[in-house]
Amino acid sequence: MTSFDSSPTLTAWRALLAVAVVFVMLATTGWTAVRQQRSDEPREIALASWARDRIAGHALPDVTAPPYRLAHFFATLTTGQQVALADKYPLVVGNLNGAPVTLRYHANRLALKQAQSVESARTHDSTLSPDGRDEAVHRLERFRSMLAKNRQILAFDPSGKGRAAEVFGDLDRASRVSVVVPGVDTNLLTLERSAGRTYSAPVGMARSLYGAERAARPGTPTAVIAWADYTAPAGIGMDAALGRLAAVGAVRLNAMVSALPGTSAVSLFCHSYGSVLCGVAAHKVPARVSDIAVAGSPGMRADSAEQLDTDARVWAMRDRDDWIQDVPYLAVGGIGHGADPVDPDFGARIVSAGDAIGHSGYFEPGTESLSNFAAIGVGAYGSVSCAGADSACHSGISGEQDT
Repeated sequence: MTSFDSSPTLTAWRALLAVAVVFVMLATTGWTAVRQQRSDEPREIALASWARDRIAGHALPDVTAPPYRLAHFFATLTTGQQVALADKYPLVVGNLNGAPVTLRYHANRLALKQAQSVESARTHDSTLSPDGRDEAVHRLERFRSMLAKNRQILAFDPSGKGRAAEVFGDLDRASRVSVVVPGVDTNLLTLERSAGRTYSAPVGMARSLYGAERAARPGTPTAVIAWADYTAPAGIGMDAALGRLAAVGAVRLNAMVSALPGTSAVSLFCHSYGSVLCGVAAHKVPARVSDIAVAGSPGMRADSAEQLDTDARVWAMRDRDDWIQDVPYLAVGGIGHGADPVDPDFGARIVSAGDAIGHSGYFEPGTESLSNFAAIGVGAYGSVSCAGADSACHSGISGEQDT
């Protein structure tokens, strides 16, 4: 485990380095422009129509209503009425927290087919630039991949760079649910990657974790969500150094978790900037969230685990070769994300990353980092290997838990 020097000289040096990093970011990248959803985006058009529509003589509910109210609304509908709404408004129902998950899967397949048709036409648009045509081709390939048999798409929005979430396992029957929260450059085109980088993308991370959890405890029904359903920073620019996108994403994450079916315990596995988002979300996470585990974290916008103000257990790991350790762990005028979660003074349960492969290798099959994540995900806390020679990360946990 990395040793930490808290001397005044080192602290001052880090402060100067942080300021230097800020100036470099401003000079080389500027403020990253996050594309705002326009009123002519497909989902915005569908939402406007939804707000005016009715079913069985009743107005459709506000899509921003709490998940339990939306769940009650769908419970009052017949199966035929539910399917009819999903068929008419796939981009609404497919992203509606509180709608039955199987109905959301159905709606998102329809939305993907519609998006595929649109993108297919764009690939033949002679007015597009070469870069625009290449992007259309890549988006078309992504939509075709997401339409593969048996894929369970929990959320899908093609607007802008796009957002999505995919489920592995049976959410309705799972007693343990894990949510993978990825970091910068997360969008539809980076939702999954090809061989060699498979496990550095959200879908690969989640699929790998699901397999490891089933191997760790075959008798425990589990489900894993690849949650790429927020607007992430584009590259290592100013948005990555600020907490604005994390704050917006935290609201979306907590809303999704609140809407999960059943009473399953939920664990959050947050990588890189995703750990910033989870840190912001921590004080408002639903009570069913039992664990928040971060890897390769630039900070959680808190000075300590206690400051996260959550009853969930907080775990942290970092590979010895992870470049994130060179980022200044400071917060100056809203820039930076605070203390290092693997610093013993932070107060997280520090877990061994073992043979993880740099910043993007925590979910690689066969690694100790993945095995530890899987143990946390299924509640096999006694199997977690702590960083260092002691077992401090096991303190206060009485045995293994199945729920």
